[in-house]
Amino acid sequence: MTGRVVDGRGLMPPEPMRRALAALTALPPGEELTLLLYREPFPLYAVLDRDGYVHATELERDGTYRIRIRLGR
Repeated sequence: MTGRVVDGRGLMPPEPMRRALAALTALPPGEELTLLLYREPFPLYAVLDRDGYVHATELERDGTYRIRIRLGR
């Protein structure tokens, strides 16, 4: 599986969410988007669930949340 990365660390909300959603609309089937943030994006999770995306979140040692997102359909 190939992927793309949106680095939202250091951006003020809602810019990381906007960038992630824009990247998802352009994501080819079978690809995965990785979103990097310094806080967990609870509002984004609701949108992803509603729109049929599967996501997994990992907290890295440096405090970065790595959210992997792909279409679940």
